[in-house]
Amino acid sequence: MIIKKTLNKQFDLTVIGAGSGGLAAAKRAAKYGAKVCIIEGDKIGGTCVIRGCVPKKLMVYAANSRKNILNSNGYGLTHEQLSFNSKYLLKSIRNEVDRLSELHLNALEKLNISIFKGWGRFKNKNELDVITSDKKNILKTISGEKFLISVGGKPIKLNIPGSEFSWSSNDIFELEKLPKSILIIGGGYIACEFACIFNNLGIHVTQLLRSNNLLNGFDFDLSSSLKETMKSSGVRLIFNDELIKIQKKEEFFDFILNSGQKFNAESFLYAIGREPNLDSLNIQELKLKMNGKFIEVNEFNQTNQSNIFAIGDVVDRPNLTPVAIEQGRVFADNFYGNLKRSINFEYIPKAVFSNPEIATVGLTEKEANNLYGNENIKIFKCKFKPMSDTFKNINSKCLLKLVVNKSNDKVIGCHMFGESSAEIIQMASIALSMGVTKKQFDSTMALHPTISEEYVTMY
Repeated sequence: MIIKKTLNKQFDLTVIGAGSGGLAAAKRAAKYGAKVCIIEGDKIGGTCVIRGCVPKKLMVYAANSRKNILNSNGYGLTHEQLSFNSKYLLKSIRNEVDRLSELHLNALEKLNISIFKGWGRFKNKNELDVITSDKKNILKTISGEKFLISVGGKPIKLNIPGSEFSWSSNDIFELEKLPKSILIIGGGYIACEFACIFNNLGIHVTQLLRSNNLLNGFDFDLSSSLKETMKSSGVRLIFNDELIKIQKKEEFFDFILNSGQKFNAESFLYAIGREPNLDSLNIQELKLKMNGKFIEVNEFNQTNQSNIFAIGDVVDRPNLTPVAIEQGRVFADNFYGNLKRSINFEYIPKAVFSNPEIATVGLTEKEANNLYGNENIKIFKCKFKPMSDTFKNINSKCLLKLVVNKSNDKVIGCHMFGESSAEIIQMASIALSMGVTKKQFDSTMALHPTISEEYVTMY
């Protein structure tokens, strides 16, 4: 990778972190004519491109392909022996990540955006040092008019003996090969996605949760459907328990739980959440107002220091790539494009790329009941086996659900568990953001035979 060398100069905008949000802000600000630089110590692209959404989705495709092949006998397809080369898959993913990172780099260079290789550390609100990863050497000092903090998040790990041998989601795509067995600690979307990926790749998976259900914050019908499907597909789920001791053996780890239960696996993965990656920034020097671990910002992503802004996973907003991108663009529009606009967080679609997928937009049934009262909400839902699994000897189902406000007939929640959920919910999110009613759903002609037609035929 070629890094542009630039002498110390005054910049209109200094972006700290070349993730999705930082890149979006830098590119748009530069198009408006701003003099922009980016500071990044890793590959260009951030979590989503390097070790998040993109490589994980490629693994989802690989896992689902294997599962489909193994369950294709009912369609007259036979396979005498199916092998899986995890080294090849992981290398292919890294090659694709490098390609995408290079594309982002080329786009920045075309816009004359200066790129400094290193990590940012504030000296004061107007100056920032670019430092080496060991924090010992200062490579250069940059002064600027505005600073945008977009350094993303980092995985959280448990502080118990043996945790130093664990993997996080950051490590998976740097492996040379995948293990034969794994313990996944956590019940959120990252944990569930990797549990489904590894299980469908033929890896023995145990998933450990402190709570009594998967995916807290998602609609209960969806999370319980995923729970049932994962158990029937071979994932070992352990609820209401926690890891208290790890013992390293030659070829595997022994795990001891609070309940006294013991088992072993070749490796283990922490997927218990993420937190803002602020350690090296020296933000205490700036006296920024914080909201817990997050930087507090106003509707324009401005901190209590008027020239310092923050977007993405370091602020208390939905930690999603499209949200960070929109935050970056809105920031640039407001301060360099003379366009005053803000972000509507009401109908943001979300997906869990489990197998099958979960996708949702709007309020869950519980949220709607809490907001409007149970008597003012009407629920429509249907369950069925997808046609694509007709000849497969597997336990599968789809669940489609609408949450409707009785007072005005508006659809305020749309949820789905099943194949192509994410693709379908994207279109539904447009409808909900425009105030679609249940009557309008009902008057829409169905496309048959499809899964999505059930949304316009539910009574």
